[in-house]
Amino acid sequence: MPPMFRAMVEKLHIVWFKRDLRTRDHAALSMAAARGPVLPLYVVEPAFWAEPDAAGRHWDFIAQSLAELRKDLAALGQPLVLRRGDILDVLDAFDREPGIAALYSHQETGNGWTYARDQRVAAWCRARGIPWQEPVQGGVVRRLPSRHGWAKGMDQFLAAPQIAAPALRPVPVDPGAIIRPDLPDDPCPDRQPGGRQAGLSLLGSFLTERAKPYRRAMSAPGPGAVHCSRLSPHLAFGTLSVREVAQATWARQREVKETGERGFTGALSSFNGRLHWRDHFMQKLEDAPRIEFENMHRGMDRVQRESDAARLHAFAVGETGLPFVDACMRSLRATGWMNFRMRAMLQAVASYHLWLPWRDSGMVLARLFTDFEPGIHWSQVQMQSGTTGINTIRVYNPVKQGYDQDPDGTFIRQWVPELRGFEGTKLHEPWKQGGAPGYPDPIVDHEQAARDAKAAIYAARKGNDFRDEADRIQARHGSRKSGIRNRGQRRKAPSAQLSLDL
Repeated sequence: MPPMFRAMVEKLHIVWFKRDLRTRDHAALSMAAARGPVLPLYVVEPAFWAEPDAAGRHWDFIAQSLAELRKDLAALGQPLVLRRGDILDVLDAFDREPGIAALYSHQETGNGWTYARDQRVAAWCRARGIPWQEPVQGGVVRRLPSRHGWAKGMDQFLAAPQIAAPALRPVPVDPGAIIRPDLPDDPCPDRQPGGRQAGLSLLGSFLTERAKPYRRAMSAPGPGAVHCSRLSPHLAFGTLSVREVAQATWARQREVKETGERGFTGALSSFNGRLHWRDHFMQKLEDAPRIEFENMHRGMDRVQRESDAARLHAFAVGETGLPFVDACMRSLRATGWMNFRMRAMLQAVASYHLWLPWRDSGMVLARLFTDFEPGIHWSQVQMQSGTTGINTIRVYNPVKQGYDQDPDGTFIRQWVPELRGFEGTKLHEPWKQGGAPGYPDPIVDHEQAARDAKAAIYAARKGNDFRDEADRIQARHGSRKSGIRNRGQRRKAPSAQLSLDL
């Protein structure tokens, strides 16, 4: 039988790409290729892109990654196939002709919409007797009975050999076009480019050059933009696997030790720890999907924050009248990225000083982060909003943070041009100098707002009932610090951060 005719009558092994846009270290692709003709598939789902956490900058990063993935798959023998519509309609069409032998995709810890979508896919597969294989691509474990031993499993996964990209047989299917979903305009002129090659370039430059001052530079937005790895969007959308990043880091650690190269040891150790903490936070949403929508500690329901469209808009566009906060938000809007401490500060200011519901401000940030990863994002939003019941309440002083992280005002002057005329450090508190033309006065008294917020939060945390539930949350979701290894070295947990930007 001629090869082309044989491919037409054989049922397809469909590899459904989601947050894993690569060919190397791709367990689902390897499994499918070992069993028969592979159809690599990406589905642009309009209902997903209509969700309130979706943004054009996410799609633009993905679209660049898809174009490169299509070329990489073509080099293996079969290019990526794209379809637009509901996933079940797409699968139905392929099951009618030529038929589906099996479906493969990595496990995904996504938002509530993808969780419900995957439940529908599972029911569809069961009804048709089609096996759905879902290998893991990180340390997150479904139906995890206990956090005890979790870190050991994470280490074992990271240490396992990477999976080579397999050869593929061509299948006679129209590949389809990469078509942008219906999304509002989302200008992000300095967004990081998508695609695996961009990720590999960042990984190489970080490990060999940029990481040297990582630990001291990561807290400030200016230096952090240069010396943090900037790999977070590539890990979020899977152009790189967490395993290959970890193993490249370990190899560089060995090289540094062997050569005696100075300045990298502590930085690489800290970065390696963050790779563990990334999956630690994703595990929280995997174990409790409700925390995307509800307070992790239900005792915090008695704290009633107020939806306020004017305050939320001021926060979103960087017009709160708090210069350092506004500079961070404007930078984030233009770049899609912000360093970890400033992410935490932004969410804390929105939740405490502006007294906004964490879902409202969390959605704003979700749309602005190019590296939006639901599992990390909502866990961290709750941490920075004081609703987990188990974490220290951190009410950042937004003015002090400016003095600490941008002492000469360079970052503020770059992003808040209305304040460029202020000498020295006076731009940190322009209202004390009579204000600036075109720039608003603070929309809140940040000191009084902080006092009011602390009083409300600490009042809600009193009582045995609150502590009992906090104990249950800690037992279910808390880290086992002694069990998270750093290649045999002891380390401290990182300070609180939003999205673990790496």
